[in-house]
Amino acid sequence: MTFHVYPVTDAERPWVLQVVRGWGADFIVTRGRKVCPNEIDGYYATDPFGRKLGLVTFEIIGNQCEVVTLDAFEKYSGIGTALIERASRDAGEKGCRRLWLITTNDNLDAIRFYQRRGFTLAAVHVNALEESRRLKPSIPEVGLHGIPLRDEIEFEMML
Repeated sequence: MTFHVYPVTDAERPWVLQVVRGWGADFIVTRGRKVCPNEIDGYYATDPFGRKLGLVTFEIIGNQCEVVTLDAFEKYSGIGTALIERASRDAGEKGCRRLWLITTNDNLDAIRFYQRRGFTLAAVHVNALEESRRLKPSIPEVGLHGIPLRDEIEFEMML
């Protein structure tokens, strides 16, 4: 599949918000804090006709970069990999030493994806979604594959 990756600009921010709203809110909860992906850095992928195929958003704090969202609208086509690689390169160029992210215990596809791309398991935050639900009550009790949604899994890659 042919696609191109571009930085998110102010022109794409309404679209980023639309993507995030598809997950039930205007924000993401990560490690007990709200983050608005439409207000942070990101990259998106398009096909040659301009159709948007994926999005990654990330936030640099100090010498660390947290991947806040990653979404490939066409799975198994290299879009997610290209977006993560672009965010990683950008973070490294900006002096980051660590790229990290949170996923939930039910997201088996993400757990596989990140490990296959060189991320290592850094921590399991047991029952972290209890706190997350205080900030975002729309987080369901049961997630993908009928798995109880409880824990945050932290992956990292040293840059």
